Amino acid sequence: MRKLIFLLIAVMTVNLSAWADEKVSFTASAPDAVAIGDQFRLSYTVTTSKIRDFRAPSIKGFDVLMGPSRSQQSSTQIVNGNVTSTNSITFTYILMATTEGSFTLPGATITADGDQMVSNSLKIKVLPADADAGASAGSGGQSGNANNRASSGSSISNQDLFITATASKTNVYEQEAFLLTFKIYTRESQLRFDNVKLPDFKGFHSQEIEMPANAKWTQEHYKGRNYNTTVYRQFVLFAQQSGKLVIEPARFDASVAKAVQSADPFDAFFNGGSNYVEVKKALLTPKITIDVNALPTGKPTNFSGGVGEFSISSSINSKEVKTNDAITIKLIISGTGNLKLITNPDIKFPEDFEVYDPKEDNQVRLTKEGLSGSKVIEYLAIPRHAGTFKIPGVSFSYFDIKSKSYKTLQTEGYEVKVEKGAGNADQVIANFTNKEDLKVLGEDIRYIKINEVTLKTKGDFFYGSLLYWLFYVIPGIAFLVFLIVYHKQAAENANVAKMRTRKANKVAVRRMKLAGKLLSENKKEAFYDEVLKALWGYISDKLNIPLSRLSKDNVEEKLNNFGVDEELIQDFLNALNECEFARFAPGDESQAMDKVYSDSMEVMSKMENSIKR
Repeated sequence: MRKLIFLLIAVMTVNLSAWADEKVSFTASAPDAVAIGDQFRLSYTVTTSKIRDFRAPSIKGFDVLMGPSRSQQSSTQIVNGNVTSTNSITFTYILMATTEGSFTLPGATITADGDQMVSNSLKIKVLPADADAGASAGSGGQSGNANNRASSGSSISNQDLFITATASKTNVYEQEAFLLTFKIYTRESQLRFDNVKLPDFKGFHSQEIEMPANAKWTQEHYKGRNYNTTVYRQFVLFAQQSGKLVIEPARFDASVAKAVQSADPFDAFFNGGSNYVEVKKALLTPKITIDVNALPTGKPTNFSGGVGEFSISSSINSKEVKTNDAITIKLIISGTGNLKLITNPDIKFPEDFEVYDPKEDNQVRLTKEGLSGSKVIEYLAIPRHAGTFKIPGVSFSYFDIKSKSYKTLQTEGYEVKVEKGAGNADQVIANFTNKEDLKVLGEDIRYIKINEVTLKTKGDFFYGSLLYWLFYVIPGIAFLVFLIVYHKQAAENANVAKMRTRKANKVAVRRMKLAGKLLSENKKEAFYDEVLKALWGYISDKLNIPLSRLSKDNVEEKLNNFGVDEELIQDFLNALNECEFARFAPGDESQAMDKVYSDSMEVMSKMENSIKR
């Protein structure tokens, strides 16, 4: 019995100390925006019951209709044996806005649990009175807002509900980012969208900004009237070609529940005299024209295709290694712009180094100015011979938006000392000078030990037989074939353009395999980005045109020059457009991704059989 009592006391002590350790908060709350004549609540809440000396700030710009009124709330919860108790006291004012402008209410002060506390300050924007508000003003929080002044009847006017599409810039350079915003303006309280069809953003690379799950509605004064507004969707667009590009209108099929007065006495008793009817309305956003300027002439030879503001840094894992040890050089391109579309710079490793494909990691986030963050590229190379080697610095050029000029950045070069190492058993070091230096990596070749042997008469063994001579002839023929193939391969490797063309399909297949994995994981954004890289990268390698100079127009022209069928060219361009626009199309996303994947694979397969170099 005593043990049980002690246990209860211990549990209560722990819970009481937990209550005591809870941090007391003191917060103020009010609407962000109100209109002249609106009444609203200003509340101050403190999360403890041990308070005194509450003092509100001087309230300027508003009429105090009531307050402060005091209310107290308390609750206790027991979850899995854990007891939590909350107590709070709220001081409430009823204010009325009288003057247009932006006002700041300083924090209130209070003594809570013996400590003096100050609440947060508040910024409230007072909008002009609504043009057709008349004398309407209700009571309670925001009773005079736009919802209560919606049009009556069973129709919705274009002034009571509409959607705008605005671009942060209408004059940009190729690859320069700008923000496209779709915003809802409404005076109706019960609104939903049955169907939304966004434009296909033809000529743009688009990235959607993730919006909060619950839309935040605020009041806004627009053309003499007050509306409830919220941002519906936002996209960051990158123009892919110069000229006048048009963003077509978006279509929104809206449904609004409208209150209609009824003469039925039962409706008057049970529903306040109103019935609700559903009103359908189709909304179209205005068409937007974007003037896209071509990048200035005089592009540096090492231009990366980057447009924005960037910096670059490099590092190396070690400057002193042994043969067959890996060297890793890491390049970090940081800044804001079209980071994902930048071509990886080339590092000129010494000829004796075996170089592998770079590993790329995009650590970026989407902002209203574009993609911001870092692009991390790791280059791996393995030295095969000892010596001292110089790896030159990397030259990185981009178009700077602020100065409207090309800028070139240079990283430091490295001097690497390579010592002779044990290496790998599958590879041979060939720079020996005598038999003591002859080594197979990991194992020395010992001297031949001469033993006494018994010779046999010709014909008693295979000496001089057909099999004997084949042992000589076949290796000789094999060596000659190997020599011819080796020289042919070396000549082809020396032709960079030919190598890029030959490997174009392999690189594209590798990227499409990754896209297939992203498809199975339902990673929508990453999937579409990878398919776009596969399509653009394939045609860049196949036509031997740098990625930064590619556009749909010159791709079509070059493919025509190679005699590719016009229908196949159109299929390839359609695959690009479909990939760019499918992510925003309504309907089944997985079905759209499957179609983009299969169409892209099919068109690259057909293109591989059509382009002959």
